[in-house]
Amino acid sequence: MIETNEQLFLRVVEAGSLKAAAEQTGADPSAVSRRIAALEDRLGVKLLLRSTKRSRPTEAGTQYYDGMRALIEQQTALEARIAGTVDTPTGKLRVTAPVDFGAEFVAPVLSALQEQAPDLKVELLLGSAFSDLVEQSIDVAIRIGRLPDSSLIARRLGSVPRVIAVSSRYVQENGMPKTPDQAEAHPFIIYRPEQNNTSIKMRRDGKQISMRISGNLTVNCVAAIRTLVSEGRGLHMGPTWMFSEGLSDGSIVQVLPDYELEAFPLHAVYVSSSYVPAKVRAFIDLMRKSVRANSAMAD
Repeated sequence: MIETNEQLFLRVVEAGSLKAAAEQTGADPSAVSRRIAALEDRLGVKLLLRSTKRSRPTEAGTQYYDGMRALIEQQTALEARIAGTVDTPTGKLRVTAPVDFGAEFVAPVLSALQEQAPDLKVELLLGSAFSDLVEQSIDVAIRIGRLPDSSLIARRLGSVPRVIAVSSRYVQENGMPKTPDQAEAHPFIIYRPEQNNTSIKMRRDGKQISMRISGNLTVNCVAAIRTLVSEGRGLHMGPTWMFSEGLSDGSIVQVLPDYELEAFPLHAVYVSSSYVPAKVRAFIDLMRKSVRANSAMAD
């Protein structure tokens, strides 16, 4: 579908530049510039302040953007109702999620969604580099941990419990730490460098306890950490789901089971809008059901 000049203007504002909007639409930047200029000529007002890297709206452009965005959202909702597709996932759904969690849990949900809506196009972007949902045309972002204050809408999916895990092989060779002080003396496999030599908080009998974790091995890959823990290279504090199979068959054991680690909240985040597309609603609903059905997650 060819975008109107008004829709193209919205895209430029949201993408942050004429070039970025051109890349999203597959058009030439000069063509985008001409169409925005034609819109400005029709309105008799300058809408954008252009530079080589960024394009930002003028005061009049900001007012026009806010009003036109509201009108287009209302039009989209109306046309969806009239066409009978308000509850049918259509178009293209772009989702971003942390690498390991996304591969383990989000990809199967998207596959199930496509079975329900074969015409829906899906793009899953794994990684933490996708922070500006509007500029990067992201429909939904899966976030683990506390969320910063923002204008985005957050739907809670559940929680991600954590565990301190070690292999039974390691315990046989080095013993099982029974207290936080004893655990501090054992090497941890670290996920991020900034976590090394930091304190984690735990609770027991209503009291908060701190324990320092440190180690000489840092790996930012869940699958690799799981292998290293299984080989007896050290302890690891991570999401329970990554060790669920080993905990079930006994090859992995929980360290300090009487001490409670705080679970991380799990959210689906999307841009605030008066009209939430069916594709977004359907994905979030399926994602929430999947999380609830997983014994390694919590609500």
